[in-house]
Amino acid sequence: MELYTHIPIPKAPFLFSCTERMLLLGSCFAENIGTRLAGNKFNVDINPFGTLYNPASIAAALRMLLHPERFTAGDLLQQGGVYHSFAHHSRFSSTSEKECLENINDRLFASAGKLRSTAYLVVTLGTAYVYRLKSSGEVVANCHKLPEKMFDRSMLSVTEIVSEWKELLLSLWEQNPELKILFTVSPIRHWKDGAHGNQLSKATLLLAIDELQAAYPERIAYFPAYEIMMDELRDYRFYATDMLHPSELAIDYIWQRFTENFLSDETKGILKEWAEIQKAINHRPFQPESDAYKRFISQTLLKMERINEKFPSFDLTKEKEIIKSKLM
Repeated sequence: MELYTHIPIPKAPFLFSCTERMLLLGSCFAENIGTRLAGNKFNVDINPFGTLYNPASIAAALRMLLHPERFTAGDLLQQGGVYHSFAHHSRFSSTSEKECLENINDRLFASAGKLRSTAYLVVTLGTAYVYRLKSSGEVVANCHKLPEKMFDRSMLSVTEIVSEWKELLLSLWEQNPELKILFTVSPIRHWKDGAHGNQLSKATLLLAIDELQAAYPERIAYFPAYEIMMDELRDYRFYATDMLHPSELAIDYIWQRFTENFLSDETKGILKEWAEIQKAINHRPFQPESDAYKRFISQTLLKMERINEKFPSFDLTKEKEIIKSKLM
């Protein structure tokens, strides 16, 4: 007997490998999954502009990565003694103009330099609503708590999203023909839009992604994180205390569904070995001076060496030092 609605995930046109470079852009859900990828030694670059929510701001960030130009003082605004960029999350803000620009430009050029060799782009869309500066009509990535009267708020249409992203995708593939793209819709509910507004927003994103995937079925895949949260995990025990964000348990489960369906068999094997090594690193022995424990440590080091021989990009330098220190 099935006691919950299971979300079937169609076979993906491509699978992820931990040996290939990945770029993740979008809502804080992209950071949740990106953090787990990084913890499993994937070569990831997570949100070089900070957390972004709407398709227009994410598209603008990608265009800047394609054709990077240095941000200058004229690109910043100052509010309450703090410098901000309308293209960036507040994590880049600073009370120092120089520090703000250095943080922005260092990250911009570091990520732009890797884009041509990136194998996978993961985009998590959060909302179809955008805020535009009344003074210029520019869509901002973050309002930085400025007065509401400075902005016009509206919802992008499916047509607007698809049109902008089709043009952008062709530019991305011109620079990087092998780039594969995975779209997701964030399961985090934007409750300030209201229950109905949130659903309209998510539906707009889903329809836009569906059109893009239909246009480029071999290059674009979709992972149903939103649907898994809404149906498989249809219970408030899977939410954080704000009842809007997924709990750690929910994120773990969605991560599990992702790894089951989007990782190559080789990568799954590596992650299994890595999980065993992590357990060994975190193991606290009753008798750390015993010969048995020293053999256990030596075997763990050997496992690390074997992974590095097969996959030199799987960096275990830090973990080797931790294990070796246990032999002293």
